[in-house]
Amino acid sequence: MQAELIVSAARPEQFPKAGLPEVALLGRSNVGKSSLINRLVGKERLAFTSSTPGCTQVINFYRVDDLLILVDLPGYGYARVPREKTVEWKRLIEGYLMHRPSLELSVLLVDARRGWMEKDLELKRWLEFYKRKYIVVATKVDKLNQKEEYRGLAAIRSEIPDGALVPFSAVTGRGVRELWQVISKTRNR
Repeated sequence: MQAELIVSAARPEQFPKAGLPEVALLGRSNVGKSSLINRLVGKERLAFTSSTPGCTQVINFYRVDDLLILVDLPGYGYARVPREKTVEWKRLIEGYLMHRPSLELSVLLVDARRGWMEKDLELKRWLEFYKRKYIVVATKVDKLNQKEEYRGLAAIRSEIPDGALVPFSAVTGRGVRELWQVISKTRNR
């Protein structure tokens, strides 16, 4: 699979020209957005990963096989950045989600160990209010035993009874095939 970073944008005028379908990855800081991109495309270091929250401070656009663009958005939550910066990120993200004509699907990542947090639920409600198509990916399932995973996924599913939920592990690759299937169905509409 061919994948490359095409641009890191801090402002809307830096976004690439709309064209290929885009899939946006949304979630709290350190939920695993960049790791998910790396696992999806089979490249360990395409998207920069770190254990320090808030490393992604721009919107990164990755072209995949000239078929689609994966869009890594800055995380929200506990990144240690000035309040002005988080307000700036929020405006950038909302602007992208509201006005990007090539956005086909948003992927809302939720840490399976922690479940829904208020900021996740706010984003979910925002996506629903603006009628944006989204799915939920429960990340880091490899860090749970079977009982914890069952409970964690049930709690996440309770907020999206009719929505898609994909359990995912960047370590084991669990959920890669299922996520590509959802993305593929979105692209073929």
